[in-house]
Amino acid sequence: MATTSFPDASPRKNKKAAAAAAPARRAPTGNGAPGGAAPADTCRAHVSPEDLVVTAADPGFARPFGLSADDICGYGLLDLLRSPVPARLREKFTALSSGSSRRFRERVTGKDGTGRDFQAEITGVAVRKPSGDMAGFIVFLRRSEGAVSAGPMLDALDAQVLEGVASGESTVQLASRLYLSRQGIEYRVGQMLRRFDVSNRPALVARAHALGMFAAGQWPPRVLPERVR
Repeated sequence: MATTSFPDASPRKNKKAAAAAAPARRAPTGNGAPGGAAPADTCRAHVSPEDLVVTAADPGFARPFGLSADDICGYGLLDLLRSPVPARLREKFTALSSGSSRRFRERVTGKDGTGRDFQAEITGVAVRKPSGDMAGFIVFLRRSEGAVSAGPMLDALDAQVLEGVASGESTVQLASRLYLSRQGIEYRVGQMLRRFDVSNRPALVARAHALGMFAAGQWPPRVLPERVR
């Protein structure tokens, strides 16, 4: 099976990559096209298969990011959107490129023009030339109602303690793994109990889940990077 690796996308606009691909304004048909018309509240972008840079986009795709359709061209898609599970988006596009997958759906988080998080769902589709070679990706974006739930920001060590509590580690186990004293672990847990306004560890974990602190579908539990300062 062929594999494709994508270089890290730069947060700056890649104007060369954006200019290299001609923007296709009509929805793809045939091989690799999503079945049926996209919902009215779904917007579309064309993405380069080499480096996942946006080469063309509907105004509605760019608007949630506080950008125009012209301005968003040249931005790396992985800088605009992130998956709850690190590296999963890149893996999904690799599967599209290799032909092991024809399309995928993924829940993602982006930042709007004011720097606030928003939630959305994307559908990625591989578009191929008649020869079978990759022509690019089409990405459909559907913004979810509401924003990411508010919750406390944690420092890196507190995040590790919370992850350990969520996975069932005892105070002794946490102290050994994090090179802290048992008193140090108990102090940090106690601080989080007060910050989350709960009375015990199970309630702490439940409250953290309710606030969207953890990456979805990941074990052992991992606190989302945007919750760590």
